[in-house]
Amino acid sequence: MKKLKILTNGLLKENPVFVLVLGTCPTLAMSVSVINAIAMGLAATAVLICSNVAISLLRKVIPDTVRIPCYIVVIAGFVTLVQMLMEAYLPDLYEMLGVYLALIVVNCIILGRAEMFANKHTVGESALDGLGMGAGFTLALIAMATVREVIGNGSFAGMEIGFLQNYKIPILTAPPGGFLVFGCLIALVAHITKGKAPQRKSFDCESCPSASFCRKDCAACEKTAETEAK
Repeated sequence: MKKLKILTNGLLKENPVFVLVLGTCPTLAMSVSVINAIAMGLAATAVLICSNVAISLLRKVIPDTVRIPCYIVVIAGFVTLVQMLMEAYLPDLYEMLGVYLALIVVNCIILGRAEMFANKHTVGESALDGLGMGAGFTLALIAMATVREVIGNGSFAGMEIGFLQNYKIPILTAPPGGFLVFGCLIALVAHITKGKAPQRKSFDCESCPSASFCRKDCAACEKTAETEAK
């Protein structure tokens, strides 16, 4: 049951796009068409699963003070691999995704799951989390792309829908339309889940990787802050 919960959390309850509001940039950019959305979703899912597994395997080896740079290096390696495979076997999709494929390296969803989940759980659980979050990201992209392409362009996955050609709303394929659809879908998901988004954990010095470096200056910092306040 625990593994099933990990797998399904990302679909709705902790959807990375509509609940956690992560990965907004690629979501808005790649949701103009369904084909773009599917390609970006699958690429991000592959990187999510592989990076989660790798980071879970290395979690006891990576020093806390440099864990974020290490995560980025691991993620960048898998993104490069995905880029090379797409360029070799799916050149049209590679060209279609453009710079957003490389920007998966700094996608908040992938880095966030590495820090908040893979760093603390087993390989199997991390793989399931990557799959669930990737599926949630992909479904969110497809949902947005379907609304924007069907209503904004009168087509679905590049195929024209005849009776909609005279009723298109082109602004939905533009950035303002993307934000409008994004906001509406966030509101819909919040209504379905009754606004019960996961509670954020508090962050303090104990959880900061740089705590050991800055603590010796804390007293000086507090004194400076008091002086500035006066």
